[in-house]
Amino acid sequence: MSSNHQSPPPEETTPLLPRVEVAHEGESGRSGFHPRHFLHVLWRSSCAASMLTNILWPFVPIAIVLQYAADAPLWTFAVSYIGVIPSANLLGFAGQEFARKMPKVAGILIETTFGSVVEIILLVTLIVKHNDKADMGEDDQEEEERNLIPIIQAAILGSILTNLLLCLGLCFFFGGIHQSSQKFHAVVSEVGTGLLLVAAFGLLIPSAFYAALKTEASKTTDSGLRILHETFTRANLDADVLDISRATSIALIVAFLLYIWYCASSHHSIFDEVIEADEHRDADREEDLEKPKFTLTETALALVISLVCVTLLLIFLVDKIEDVVESGVPDQFLGLILLPLVEKAAEHLTAIDEAWDGVINVALYHCLGPSIQTALFNGPLAVIIAWAMGKSLDLNFEIFMVALLVLSILVVGNFLRDGESNWLEGALLVVVYVIIGIASWYYPNPDVAMTNGVDSAQIVHVAMSVETLKQLQDLLGFAEQQ
Repeated sequence: MSSNHQSPPPEETTPLLPRVEVAHEGESGRSGFHPRHFLHVLWRSSCAASMLTNILWPFVPIAIVLQYAADAPLWTFAVSYIGVIPSANLLGFAGQEFARKMPKVAGILIETTFGSVVEIILLVTLIVKHNDKADMGEDDQEEEERNLIPIIQAAILGSILTNLLLCLGLCFFFGGIHQSSQKFHAVVSEVGTGLLLVAAFGLLIPSAFYAALKTEASKTTDSGLRILHETFTRANLDADVLDISRATSIALIVAFLLYIWYCASSHHSIFDEVIEADEHRDADREEDLEKPKFTLTETALALVISLVCVTLLLIFLVDKIEDVVESGVPDQFLGLILLPLVEKAAEHLTAIDEAWDGVINVALYHCLGPSIQTALFNGPLAVIIAWAMGKSLDLNFEIFMVALLVLSILVVGNFLRDGESNWLEGALLVVVYVIIGIASWYYPNPDVAMTNGVDSAQIVHVAMSVETLKQLQDLLGFAEQQ
């Protein structure tokens, strides 16, 4: 007696990541390493816009020569800045080639991770370059200029704003030009905006804590007298904010791991269905499938080459930041606009190309995904790394940047609410980003603008003679005895 047995359909909770399968579009039809094919695939890149960035590869060796053979800091910064674009593009493309050999959602998570490697390297390089004032000698004038905390904090928020406003705006704009309007799945936008709100809440808690208590903290003078309160000083408040930032960073990283688990196992079929449907609507899907692809060996080699180039160029960039600031470029503009713009350029081109081809859900994922990863993982990871290196990096952002982040999330959430995009919404998002860039250019450097410090009106400068000081100390001593 025989019976037909059919395997049950996969359940919603079936893990996705352990089942590593090579998708058809990830197969190259070759194995090993072939230099000619490797260069050909590298040049073709992921799309026409990304392919044009390969023209900038000569800037990479020029930057290396300028760094070691010339004394031209501004030129070295400019050339290295341009050289990061093709290097980051290769890193993103190699990550994309590797991701294509994985299941759909796992592949997109891997691709997004490789896209954030540039940002992580940049933040780590800035942390290594930074020196806390407590560790500086009195006569060390050069070391004192290396307070890069404002630039690091601006770079964290700038990366989020660049993805939410510029990249998403350009995706809506070019996608709307090509197809008038595009509809995206509610699950992508709802999960994305919800996680951004959670991340924003976590990032803003240290700043809110500091702003609420800064007027209650006393300021210790050189003579040892404390104004306002005896026990709760500025040093206490700074230490508390640092501890809160470190604990919050750990909590945000846990939230990111939960997000990864959510995407990879418990609800992968939802995302799989949305992404799969989008890819089948891709305008040039057949052409993409016919493109030559990297083998696994070539993918690994491309990742190594791109990582080395990106790391070197970012070290050159950070090494010349002081010269750029001295030339007149504000700290806030450098961290909020310039650095995030170059680190995300290649990834933005890929997302815009996907929106142009009608793959709006994947494009939206590429805009919201890196923002979520920066807020929940990259930024908190920078705090943890600084902690391990004994450096005081906290999440106490300037009030100006806090307002920008909150307003940007509200604007983007409002545009995502109806599940449809058009070129006008995209243009408005880009306009908001341009306005932020203009404001950050005119925003004073942190040594002038201390919005999270004790207000100047709260600081009282008292001048008294030594005799008067002695009488005051005797009076205080008498009061304590009573």
